[in-house]
Amino acid sequence: MSTVMYTASVSAFDRHLAMMQGYLGKGAAYAVEKKLDDTVLTQMRIFPDMFPLTRQVMIACDFAKGSCARLAGVDIPKFEDTEKTFAELQARVQKTRDFLASLKPEQFAESATKKISITIGGNPVEFVGEAYLFAFVTPNFYFHSTTAYNLLRQAGVPVGKGDFVSRN
Repeated sequence: MSTVMYTASVSAFDRHLAMMQGYLGKGAAYAVEKKLDDTVLTQMRIFPDMFPLTRQVMIACDFAKGSCARLAGVDIPKFEDTEKTFAELQARVQKTRDFLASLKPEQFAESATKKISITIGGNPVEFVGEAYLFAFVTPNFYFHSTTAYNLLRQAGVPVGKGDFVSRN
């Protein structure tokens, strides 16, 4: 089961984070082409009560690094949440990918049945590793990364399905 949990978390998140770097790069190029300050795009929201693109990327990275660290039984790397530009967001994604690359399948040996305790909305919540990954983390990771992609698409950045879905 360790290989399944490793592949479904580390490998899947890393593959998608690589795609995210690509569509963030297209956002940066679009800002240059249109002579826009990066923050015009990185602070966009779909709706006023939703987080801007910057926060969507931060949260996707946090779900990837936090969940993999918990499942592997290692400390979660701390990031400052200060990114404002495309370059800073891409660097955050790369830091997340670098952390994921440090993890090994054997660290996930007991992760499917491991008890995971987190706080959601100020309330403690307990999961079993497999349910944590598949029912909580994965949907949240893809929700925030999809929202980041959609914000770029809404802004006119020339991204398409191939920029979001890995062909590997």
